[in-house]
Amino acid sequence: MVKVAVIQKSPVFLNKTKTIKRVVELVSEASSSGANLVVFPETYIPGYPDWIWRLRPQNDQELTEKIHAQLLANSVNLNSDDMEAIFKSAKKHNVTIVCNINERDSENSQTTIYNTNVIIGSNGKLLNRHRKLMPTNPERMVWGFGDASGLRVVETDCGKVGSLICWENYMPMARYALYAQGVEIYVAPTWDSGDTWISSMRHIAMEGACWVIGSGSAIKASDIPQSFPGKDILYPDPDEWLNTGDSVIVAPGGEIVAGPMRKKQGILYAEIDIAKSSAAHRKLDVSGHYSRPDIFKLNINTDSQSPVRFKK
Repeated sequence: MVKVAVIQKSPVFLNKTKTIKRVVELVSEASSSGANLVVFPETYIPGYPDWIWRLRPQNDQELTEKIHAQLLANSVNLNSDDMEAIFKSAKKHNVTIVCNINERDSENSQTTIYNTNVIIGSNGKLLNRHRKLMPTNPERMVWGFGDASGLRVVETDCGKVGSLICWENYMPMARYALYAQGVEIYVAPTWDSGDTWISSMRHIAMEGACWVIGSGSAIKASDIPQSFPGKDILYPDPDEWLNTGDSVIVAPGGEIVAGPMRKKQGILYAEIDIAKSSAAHRKLDVSGHYSRPDIFKLNINTDSQSPVRFKK
């Protein structure tokens, strides 16, 4: 059995150092409750850019640039020691961590931000980095487009884990890529919420014959610090729920076993039996005996994409 802990607590917005410290504290708390797998919401470090849905890019350009500058300065560089405390925490507590970050590109311009999912093994090593393939609507003014180099399922102490971010989960071919790699625990960190999203989590659990971990964000306006640029304009009502959360854990076949946790901050726990994923494939294996490769084939380019290549 694997005990899953889904973190549904606010980050320290636009503060990388304090949010990473909070991640370490939450991993320790979840571990003390027996968790083997700890999952965080979309772009938890240093927070989801909800302001893009409220700002008017043309009229609010000065404020937009001011906020973006802070986000860039507090985004994670995976080629630095930014995440070292989280890696050490995974090893110390012998847990697998699925953490989601605003990642600052360190390979090309050093100024593009990606919506990135990282899987950290219980040995404290980075197992996978996946950048969101397609930012949604105004998200494209914040994040660059990822590639399929991280569209992978990885072996962990908890089983075969794969992850898609938010509305990537509405991309059938992206889902199929994980199914074809035998995903047992399918993690869906998101800023989405509500009954439609929860229905999608149940659909994926049925379609993929896998456990689905929907990791939502429960944030109130009061969680936004007073130092946030334009807070009085963008978030005047401290009691407003910017997002209601709706974290949920779904068994293969679509039965909800924990959650949804709505309008509440905390940690959602559930014990899951990985063997149920294999058993569920007997009836429906969309990338195995239920596929028709003579009719349908999916080709995936897993090369790492770069706008420039230097030759010596």
